[in-house]
Amino acid sequence: MNGQETDARVDKARYRALTRPAGAHFIDVLDQRALPHMVKTHRIADVEAAATAIREMIVRGAPLIGAVGAYGLALALDADPSDEALARAHALLDATRPTAVNLRWALDRVRNRVARVAPGMRADAAWREADSIHAEDVSINLALGRHGLALLRDVARDRDRPVNVMTHCNAGALATCGFGTATAPIFLAHDQGLPVHVWVSETRPRMQGASLTAWEMAQRDIPHTLIVDSASGLLMRRGDVDLVIVGADRVACNGDVCNKIGTYDKALAAADNRVPFYVALPSPTIDWNTPSGDTIPIEARSSDEVLEVRGRGEAGHSIDVAIAGDSTRALNFAFDVTPARLVTGYVTERGLAKNAGQLRELFSERARGED
Repeated sequence: MNGQETDARVDKARYRALTRPAGAHFIDVLDQRALPHMVKTHRIADVEAAATAIREMIVRGAPLIGAVGAYGLALALDADPSDEALARAHALLDATRPTAVNLRWALDRVRNRVARVAPGMRADAAWREADSIHAEDVSINLALGRHGLALLRDVARDRDRPVNVMTHCNAGALATCGFGTATAPIFLAHDQGLPVHVWVSETRPRMQGASLTAWEMAQRDIPHTLIVDSASGLLMRRGDVDLVIVGADRVACNGDVCNKIGTYDKALAAADNRVPFYVALPSPTIDWNTPSGDTIPIEARSSDEVLEVRGRGEAGHSIDVAIAGDSTRALNFAFDVTPARLVTGYVTERGLAKNAGQLRELFSERARGED
């Protein structure tokens, strides 16, 4: 069963971030730079195209870039199954984005799988392993959703109004092979008739909240309101937020959470206002070899992303507009680190963990390096 078929059983939305038609030696992805104004498909048919798609953020989101990287290795081995070509492709893809651990995890998994087979069989083995990574992510999304849904139901028992959930950046179907991490409980709640309302922070500078998460909510008719990032604290102080759920790009073994820049600010505001702050955490995002968030590499992207804003012009085309003077410099860190002490709990595919110790218990075999 390919990833597309598995995905269709889970999420009723009509879009997929990644599809591989049965038997095809290419993948199709949504060009996320075009959203929300245009739905545009981008075909990836060689390893260089896979690397470009990740580097230029045609695709983004830790689980999704892991899957695209896995398929990129399969494409590379289609062209050349030698050890040298495998090493080159692994290095090329691994260098595209440094922070999200899922990419290295997926690349290593495919490399380790094909290293045990004869060169002539490597490409087929790589495609099978990439398909497995794709399908497993869908299952993880669904399990995360079910465990997170229990949290939303607990909040709903004490409310005679919709549950107000705040999220940050995009941890939805566009960031995964299934229907998201932080959004999975929200999608399930809506599908099952539990009233929810989502506060969507814009997520400067690339505006993934405004352009992607808000779009995903609209696709499912889920009530949502877009806010500027700096409004989060005020809403929590006013009592307008019941809980915060965010995704993650890497979680250190002590529980520190690396996620899109601005997550730390929300965690601080949540702690000050006693708002529960949860991290939706698929297990491949846990980096058992990183002791704390202090050692996670933080990607610094082009200053142009800060100095310009992309929007839709009068003719309907996307345009970039300068928002600062020509002499102004900008610093553009893509991620920040939220200390584990600010995290209420981690929603995983195996259940809820309240701290790093419980995470280790839930995934003890992986923490020991046995899987």
